Amino acid sequence: MKIAVLGGDGFVGWPTSLHLSDLGHDVHIIDNLSRRWIDTELGVQSLTPMDSIQERTRVWHQETGRRVHFHLIDIARDYDVLKQWLGDNQPDAIVHFAEQRAAPYSMLSDRHKNYTVNNNVSATHNLLNAMVETGIDAHLVHLGTMGVYGYSSVGAAIPEGYLPVGVETLDGETAEQEILYPANPGSIYHMTKCLDQLLFQFYAKNDGLRITDLHQGIVWGTHTDQTRRHEQLINRFDYDGDYGTVLNRFLIQAAIGYPLTVHGTGGQTRAFIHIRDSVRCIELALNAPPKAGDRVEIFNQMTETHRVRDLAELIKRMTGAEIAYLPNPRKEAAENDLVVRNEKFRALGLNPTTLEEGLLEEVVEVARRYEYRLDRSRIPARSAWTKDIAPRLNVDPEGKQLKSIS
Repeated sequence: MKIAVLGGDGFVGWPTSLHLSDLGHDVHIIDNLSRRWIDTELGVQSLTPMDSIQERTRVWHQETGRRVHFHLIDIARDYDVLKQWLGDNQPDAIVHFAEQRAAPYSMLSDRHKNYTVNNNVSATHNLLNAMVETGIDAHLVHLGTMGVYGYSSVGAAIPEGYLPVGVETLDGETAEQEILYPANPGSIYHMTKCLDQLLFQFYAKNDGLRITDLHQGIVWGTHTDQTRRHEQLINRFDYDGDYGTVLNRFLIQAAIGYPLTVHGTGGQTRAFIHIRDSVRCIELALNAPPKAGDRVEIFNQMTETHRVRDLAELIKRMTGAEIAYLPNPRKEAAENDLVVRNEKFRALGLNPTTLEEGLLEEVVEVARRYEYRLDRSRIPARSAWTKDIAPRLNVDPEGKQLKSIS
């Protein structure tokens, strides 16, 4: 297939692009390189050194003989350019990663809230609009988030997207139907993913677009089979309080002798998936497209759930690291349970990767190898969900005053 990977220079987009290319697909990355500009804005770089996208694709061709093409397009702003590209290239499938992905970044300031909404919602709508206008019959696979469900305890397993309900009619009967599971976003970023869901529902119903929405858990790990092939193909690795995912950050902190930063009670339960499984799920979703006229296909893209404090205790036992309990920058329940159904990917053949000591050690080894690139002052979370929380976040676990970013 000819596959367009929107946001293919990013944390999940890059290894996905290589994985699909390795399978023999004709892969075209479309990206505005905004994640690299955000590195500059925040003053923090990927722990792993990243060459330019042009150099990375050149090395991939050198190592494999396969080409991954790159196109510099801002799909949130350059609607006409995107529409022209789709019309000219007629991709068979489109993988949509092209959204600002960090909840803390989306809550840094009013400016960051506006950017996240404008970028994410416009990118998704421009894409859907352009697909209709060009008339292409491409299967759209979108990377969403488990965060659309919220993190509350309801005493029941979260289904894959749709919830069966009974509605009392005027004559006292009960009408059965399925609705989207009620959205409960916990940040501006998560809210944009909830809005994506509504856009997908409309365009699937109104225009017959074939859409798969993947509600993904927190990604951890470093390597896929493809990124191991050459040092310059290594994936980006974020460790800072804005973009670093919790398990990867714990492993980085343990590697450098920094206290593991648990916010609040650590009773927050989250869903997780290894980067290897994440790219494999994209492959499986592409191979199982819905038909035109079908409702949006929704998968829960996760393999296991853990409480944050339990993860910290696991890393402490493994490495001897200390744990620091800090104020929670988020407005959320102190404790929650999370039971998630994920039978669809298992039925398609996914053999889940779970937390294994060897894979955890792999991340620690990467952290130690590139420790010279790490800025310890950027590890603590500095983004507060509300103004009254902000004053509590001004000291890091090592007792140093934090700088603010606006």
